[in-house]
Amino acid sequence: MTSATAARGRQVSEGVTALAYAKVNLTLEVLGRRDDGYHEVVTALQTVSLHDRLTFVADAEISVECSVPSLSSPDNLAWRAAQALKEATGYAGGALISIEKGIPEAMGLGGGSSDAAAALVALNRLWELGLSVTELEEVGRGLGADVPFLVGGGTALGVGRGDRLTRLRPLPPQWLVIVCPMLRVEEKTRRMYGLLDRESYTDGKVTRVLVDAVERAEFSHQMLYNVFESVAFDVFPGLDRVMRDVEDAGVRHVSLSGSGPALYALVGDEGEGRHIRDRLARLGHRAYLAETRDSSPHLTLGIEEN
Repeated sequence: MTSATAARGRQVSEGVTALAYAKVNLTLEVLGRRDDGYHEVVTALQTVSLHDRLTFVADAEISVECSVPSLSSPDNLAWRAAQALKEATGYAGGALISIEKGIPEAMGLGGGSSDAAAALVALNRLWELGLSVTELEEVGRGLGADVPFLVGGGTALGVGRGDRLTRLRPLPPQWLVIVCPMLRVEEKTRRMYGLLDRESYTDGKVTRVLVDAVERAEFSHQMLYNVFESVAFDVFPGLDRVMRDVEDAGVRHVSLSGSGPALYALVGDEGEGRHIRDRLARLGHRAYLAETRDSSPHLTLGIEEN
């Protein structure tokens, strides 16, 4: 029996299960290019109920099993998060990490980053490390700009590379439909930044208006904004057709999440969302109904025994 197999057969109390929630960008502004080669951004972020499910069991080494076979490797962000946590704390052991993907890959929804954040939070609990949220966010900062936000989730303002956070008042529960086009482009984020010009840069006012509205409980879908919408249709051929289909399904306002190509739309209630999702599915689109979440990830002690 391998150590991984033995780990899966251990007592339920030794495991942790985490739901790693996706994120959408309520706003995304680029202020300009920084001296370090990155861009200065201002973004309002929100976690939603679309999720990956991860289980963690203590083991001698770190290993990852994923429902997407190509992600069962040390390149997986959850594996890298576990390794970074070991290096930051000097922890000697490891974990078997099992991932059931529910968030489509490379869509601008933060799936990999959310898995990394879930690994940090869950392994901090499983390994009894006692790190604070702030300390976990700092470890996550080296893994990707979205990881610190997804350690806590909810609603937040991100500045710098999007990784310096101010937690905001949670949004009232909102239903949304997310559409994930079958469009893949290599180095999409680099290409999209390369298409921005000085006229694309803003001063953060759009996000400040939204943040103020959130704090006053006056949020409106009309405040959503993403600078990449000005170039996404050049990078993703066919995205314009997907956008038209979503609008024709009765959506009032469609937004791009992150660097896309995922599109999302806030809807009035669950029933309206189901109707729009089903209509888009009949047209052959990958469409999901989700609801906002005021924290992430969601942890459960124990796992089901095999």
